[in-house]
Amino acid sequence: MSAPATTLPRRNSTFGVAAASLVGSALEWYDFYLYGTAAALVFNRIVFVTGNPTASTLAAFTTFAFGYFVRPLGGLVFGRLGDVIGRKRVLVVTLLVMGIASFLMALLPTYQQVGILSPILLVVLRLVQGLGAGAEFGGAAVFSVENADPRRRGLHGAWPSSGVYIGLLLASGVFALVSKLPEQQFLGWGWRIAYGLSIIVVVIALVIRLRLAESPAFLELQAEEKAPRSPVKDVFLREKRGMLLLVLTQTPQNVVSSINLAFITAYLVGNLKLANSIGPMATTIGTAVTVVSLPLFGLLSDRVGRRPVILTGMVFSALFAFPYFWLIDGGRAPFTITLAIVLSLGIGIGAMFGPQAAYFAELFTGSARLTGLAFAREVAGALTAGTTPLIAVALVAAVGGASWLVSIFIIAACLIGIVALLIGGETRGRDLRTTTVPALKASTGSFGE
Repeated sequence: MSAPATTLPRRNSTFGVAAASLVGSALEWYDFYLYGTAAALVFNRIVFVTGNPTASTLAAFTTFAFGYFVRPLGGLVFGRLGDVIGRKRVLVVTLLVMGIASFLMALLPTYQQVGILSPILLVVLRLVQGLGAGAEFGGAAVFSVENADPRRRGLHGAWPSSGVYIGLLLASGVFALVSKLPEQQFLGWGWRIAYGLSIIVVVIALVIRLRLAESPAFLELQAEEKAPRSPVKDVFLREKRGMLLLVLTQTPQNVVSSINLAFITAYLVGNLKLANSIGPMATTIGTAVTVVSLPLFGLLSDRVGRRPVILTGMVFSALFAFPYFWLIDGGRAPFTITLAIVLSLGIGIGAMFGPQAAYFAELFTGSARLTGLAFAREVAGALTAGTTPLIAVALVAAVGGASWLVSIFIIAACLIGIVALLIGGETRGRDLRTTTVPALKASTGSFGE
């Protein structure tokens, strides 16, 4: 007698899925934010030694961009594996690749110690870290959304986004503390503590992820023998529109995030001549607010739709582009700087990023969801998030230290996202089990599991 077809797979608890998504994304962005801050305060002084402060900062941010440039490859490789062998296994692998590379950064020798080998080692570690991170958020987003109640995908899909800002919060908090050390100690060993602590997050995330079962949506595809053999081919042949929409709607969030999380610290120290600790401290407060706002905006998208909420964040960010720098440049005080960052992150990023996991997952069919999401999201990151600090530094330098060109840059990015979002349409309630694009679009509003 054959086994009954009604046997159901073990379902993950809501808490377990949320914890796995939160902790893994926290590690990814703890490490990436550390690099952005270290590029502005450390690596431009002990690794990229040129004798010219602007050139050293540009070199450090160029390496920051390298990590983003390799992420699409990681998204393609690990995204494909996630669509073929399962989401859970890939989440474990990406965690280890990313975490080990990040921990090794704590042991990086300086230029004074080993010369040109120092920046070479940093670039290699940054590239390995980027490969692992290429499918981390995408994997966590897909896993969270596929495990969620269809009417609560926005809320539960926000957990990876909240994890991003928890990681940023931890990183900015740790860096705010170590940057208060005397300069010699900070540059000698203080910054290394921040990287060394990442191993704790790796262990916690690994334990949580190993205890989880596979995504129910993926198991159903496997049971029906619909799991793809060539998800890369499928996504490029049939789902190019979804990938393009993702890249364009991701652009404003990437630009605004990178301005706040990577560029602004260098701007405060290099252009406004403020203390090293002001930027990390302001960002710590801003990220704490955003951790709370992200699930609230995700929940709102379950009520009114993904598009209205994300659109609100884009419009706000465009309108706030000039007031943001007025608050920072005008007062040059910790309070006004913090207020600018809190509003930009808490409202602008909160509304754009909170519903994002659900929106992006609903753009793709079940047969190529992780490949399409991870690859397209990381292409957007390589084009915009990784290059924004470099562009912003160059724009400020081009106009003698003024910030108005950066504001225009932010507005342009938001306009790109607004147009794409309006063209793309609503996705709330799509059936994640569909394996063809027409069926996926036709299921909008059905709230199929």
